[in-house]
Amino acid sequence: MIYALIDKETLLSKRVSLPALLHHIRSLDVPILQYRNKTGSTEEKKEDLLTIRKMYQGILIVNDTIELIDYADGLHIGQEDMRLYSEMPHEAIGQIRRQIGNKILGLSTHNKEEILEANTLDLDYIGLGAYRATGTKKEAKVSGEMLLEIAKYSKHPVGIIGGVRLEDAFEAPIVYKVIGSDLYAGLV
Repeated sequence: MIYALIDKETLLSKRVSLPALLHHIRSLDVPILQYRNKTGSTEEKKEDLLTIRKMYQGILIVNDTIELIDYADGLHIGQEDMRLYSEMPHEAIGQIRRQIGNKILGLSTHNKEEILEANTLDLDYIGLGAYRATGTKKEAKVSGEMLLEIAKYSKHPVGIIGGVRLEDAFEAPIVYKVIGSDLYAGLV
């Protein structure tokens, strides 16, 4: 299944409008879309989420911005963001769950230890990466094929992230191919 990642900085750098990218995403039959904007204001993010809602009918996940959960179907957080709530993962996820209720909750993971920890948390899925080098996460450790093996330790559905291409094929337990920069092919 394709899980599209719309990164606002990438949109701006490639000079692609959000509506143009959403139109393209509709042609790919994408059931899940994550919106990530690390630098914009809350109001800008809200406007983008409303635009996405008008043009996209699938599941909408917001990255990190829990205060905008009312405009999304779920929240995806990174390891560092989780620890902003508490250094104790169970306590952090408990606080987040209380704020988002039954909405979807995903967590980024990068290695076997983080997967094993995630197995003990109230999550709906994990993101696991980076599979390949990517322009949006320059600090990411690229683990390639090794990720396919450590994914087997997850009790949660796995989304493989980081440099994933539309033509990549993965087997269970990887449920989602998280596609980012490949979404822009043909648009720039």
